[in-house]
Amino acid sequence: MKRLTANPYLLLTLTSLFWAGNMVMGRGIRADVPPIALAFWRWTIALVLVLPFALPHLRSQWPALRKAWLSVIVLGIIGVGCYNTFAYLALQHTTATNATLLNSFIPVATIALAFVLLGKRLTRLEAAGVVVSLAGVLIIVSRGELDTLLGFSLNTGDLWMLGAVLTWGLYTVGLQWRPQGVDPMLMLAAFTVVGLMMLVPAYAWELAGGRTIHPSFTAIGGILYTGIFPGFLGYVFYNAGIAAVGPSRGSLFIHLMPVFGTLLAALFLGERPYWYHFVGIALVFAGIMLTTRKPAH
Repeated sequence: MKRLTANPYLLLTLTSLFWAGNMVMGRGIRADVPPIALAFWRWTIALVLVLPFALPHLRSQWPALRKAWLSVIVLGIIGVGCYNTFAYLALQHTTATNATLLNSFIPVATIALAFVLLGKRLTRLEAAGVVVSLAGVLIIVSRGELDTLLGFSLNTGDLWMLGAVLTWGLYTVGLQWRPQGVDPMLMLAAFTVVGLMMLVPAYAWELAGGRTIHPSFTAIGGILYTGIFPGFLGYVFYNAGIAAVGPSRGSLFIHLMPVFGTLLAALFLGERPYWYHFVGIALVFAGIMLTTRKPAH
């Protein structure tokens, strides 16, 4: 893990790849796996994976964890309990274009929240990077057509996605107040336990409404994927990357999600990429280069 964290930008790139796959998988299995069930089992799998790495630190670091109990509860609720659950709920009601477009505003929301809560400002290069990268995302999700953006309107799913965007921005900024002196694996386990405690009654409500998983190879495989890659590895990598480069710069890598989503859709769903995909991808990478570039002295 120490060798991996030496390259936080690689961690953040892999995180976006895993999370793009999460969106594609969530759409693919939505008919067989209800949204809250997917969130619950995703985090149950992630907890099983993280516990062997977390438990050895529990006794020695429990005082630090207990001291920051409020931060643990808040970050667990918004980062584990809310974000993905809201996103899965959104994908039940809104189009992929709307969901991706709204999700791309996470860096903007994070930057705004970092300014309000932490007093942090962007340099000119970082601001330019945000604008260029966001332009690339807009080109991808609008398919290069202005009418798609002008005709954008909110529905129930869009409102869920806006809630997801807000909670993830708060989680990213809130990592500034994460427990100090606590091993990242133990911290993730603590967040996951809190998030699962929130999801248990919601899952029970979903089951009571008659919405159950329809077992199939695709459904089970999809649940396993969401637990192992975006759930376990994605959060480990994201937390480490944000700790190294900060919330404003690190959150820009969320813009890679529609890029990877386009590539994954072409690879697994046979969707043909068009010119606007390549233009958008180029702008996203240009924006990240601007934002991560160190200013000359």
